[in-house]
Amino acid sequence: MKKTMFRWVICVMTVLPLASVAQNSDPAPNPHGSLFGGGGMNYRTFSVGINGGITAPSVLIGGSNDFTKSLISYGYGAYAKWQLLHFFSLRADYMGGRLKGDQSRELGNGANPNRAFSSFETRLKWTASLSGVFNFASINWAYKKPIAQLYASVGGGLAGYSPRITPTGGTEMEYKTDGNIKELIIPVGAGIKFRLNDFMNLDLGYTMNFLDADNLDGYKYGPSKDRFSYGYAGLEFAIGSRTKPQLQWHNGPAVMYDDLVGQRDQLRRELEAEKANNEKLAADLAQLQKDSDGDGVSDVFDKCPNTPSGDKVDGAGCSLPKPDTARPVQVIITDDDRRLVKNAIDNLEFATGKSDISPKSFASLDQVASLLVRKNLSLKLAGHTDNTGNRTKNMALSKDRAESVKSYLVSKGVNPSRIEATGYGQDQPIASNKTAAGRQANRRVEFTIY
Repeated sequence: MKKTMFRWVICVMTVLPLASVAQNSDPAPNPHGSLFGGGGMNYRTFSVGINGGITAPSVLIGGSNDFTKSLISYGYGAYAKWQLLHFFSLRADYMGGRLKGDQSRELGNGANPNRAFSSFETRLKWTASLSGVFNFASINWAYKKPIAQLYASVGGGLAGYSPRITPTGGTEMEYKTDGNIKELIIPVGAGIKFRLNDFMNLDLGYTMNFLDADNLDGYKYGPSKDRFSYGYAGLEFAIGSRTKPQLQWHNGPAVMYDDLVGQRDQLRRELEAEKANNEKLAADLAQLQKDSDGDGVSDVFDKCPNTPSGDKVDGAGCSLPKPDTARPVQVIITDDDRRLVKNAIDNLEFATGKSDISPKSFASLDQVASLLVRKNLSLKLAGHTDNTGNRTKNMALSKDRAESVKSYLVSKGVNPSRIEATGYGQDQPIASNKTAAGRQANRRVEFTIY
């Protein structure tokens, strides 16, 4: 593995000087570029990259894992990227390497921690992830072709690794006998990219990987999950025709500036041609806006001039018929209505200790919903419990049960603004809580229609 890393470093050191020279012979940008990109028609949208760098079992945001000192080790990776927009892309990453740590860092009192394991070394066999990458600062007002940009990424994937741990005073051993662990990871990263030419970019980045478990260092100490970081340098190679620029370096304002320069003279000629018509348009507009009787309809379209002030008019400026003042219809709540509500109360049941309504109560609640909709009535729901259990939980349960009834009635077409749901907990009993029958009576939801 170390030989592979050395070969990779030699490759990077060899290619970088060539890339710097190649930058002086950039192909001319595509003349058909547009303000917000052009997809595969005008730009190169696919690229691949390789990188190498250092790893550590700790991150800048979230700290380290279960060992007091994170040791620096090495890592390597590769990726394929699809640039969907000039500021957003999807990137599939592969990464491998090693992670190390020990308990050599002292505590605040100057003593070393007394823990069961003294060190660990984890072989990170692979990570595979898919991330969304957001480009920043690709807009450059000083240069039409930016040379640097910031980016941030977030995604998800899997990691496969095998930890080896050393007990305090013992010898190194496998953390798990099968030696293979696969877990979910969430990579969150940031970096800066330099455009060497229209074919190659220098990529400097830092990624924090958060695992969905506590196995990375082979030691479960504390409630937090493990994480590790990867700081790297690498090269990115654009795929496609060299005559097309990379979409990720597309500078929208620069393209817009060129377009505006080309349109400026044409716009000036059009404005001069329209100048002669402006006075005539202003006169026509004044005539259209003239409204002698103030009814809101221009004299040009007013079929009924001199409309009395205050009258509402139609589109032709004629007075609308004045509506009769109608008395509001009084809704009467009958004894049958009250019996229907009482029947719903008597049949209302909930799951024990929960706010779920029993299906056997649906029929009577449907009748209440129909009554509220038909007569446009309002309803107050008051939830109550017995004194069994915690007072705070009883208060919450009574409120939840009243809200459950309200939600059911609203689902049947009742206006939610006409239903008030309140919970009183165990504070308003109607029977003694010393008997089972009394407690049963106190567990209720009261209905009040008005």
